[in-house]
Amino acid sequence: MRRLWHFAQTVLGVIFRHPITGTSIIPILPDGRIVLIQRRDNGRWGLPGGMVNWGEDLLTTIHRELEEETGLEVAKVRRLVGVYSAPDRDPRIHSICVVVEVEVQGTMKAKDTYEVGEVRAFAPNTLPIGKLSHDHDRQLQDYFNGQTTLA
Repeated sequence: MRRLWHFAQTVLGVIFRHPITGTSIIPILPDGRIVLIQRRDNGRWGLPGGMVNWGEDLLTTIHRELEEETGLEVAKVRRLVGVYSAPDRDPRIHSICVVVEVEVQGTMKAKDTYEVGEVRAFAPNTLPIGKLSHDHDRQLQDYFNGQTTLA
């Protein structure tokens, strides 16, 4: 049922020609490693996140998507990294992505195995920068530069 609803949201967005709102999450473990997911749709590594469901606020989406895709829980929202709205940032649909940095806790385990193949933590100097999905390379670069971006 959940998949059908996401599909319906995407179709409605296309029909009414309005961007879909979503989020990317930069999850930071207590040891400073950054958690990425390996996406099933394109096989690339990327930040966890997803679309805001109807009737849901961004904070709820962040908590839900992080838990579904990584098994982790938000311990603390640290900061807004940026809002990314370029029409070509997501190859599937025009979306507006709100990116946040969060401290996380718990045990890594992909719960949504339809979307996520693997969950892994990377030291900042071992991230696969230049090979990430969507515009996650830019999002992480802005994060490392300490920027708050509106793009």
